[in-house]
Amino acid sequence: TAVASVDRPPLAVFIQVNTSGEASKSGVEPGEEVALAQHIEGNCKALKVKGLMTIGMPDYTCRPENMECLKKCRQQVAAALQVPEDSLELSMGMSGDFEAAILMGSTNVRVGSSIFGPRPQKATEAASQ
Repeated sequence: TAVASVDRPPLAVFIQVNTSGEASKSGVEPGEEVALAQHIEGNCKALKVKGLMTIGMPDYTCRPENMECLKKCRQQVAAALQVPEDSLELSMGMSGDFEAAILMGSTNVRVGSSIFGPRPQKATEAASQ
């Protein structure tokens, strides 16, 4: 594998959970995170589950219901992997709502558009306007 070829420890990965239930968002459905975490830990020696992440609501904002769902998923994964719950990080919050996400328990935030500016529109989005 690429990780093994550079002689380094396993690569840390986050499991994305679709807490908003939107078809436009990626990730496993709540309830599927344990099976994925167990698969990674049991079969993917070059990877290590670092935590869980979600994108949130349609407007990409962090809502309490998304965070509560992600926290419950973390509880389930921690129990299944027999690790302390706080050893698994939570990634939720982006440039527009990272303060709220931190207050709700996020340990990682994604703030790229605050640094680099807004993402360019996808061709399909631009065509529909």
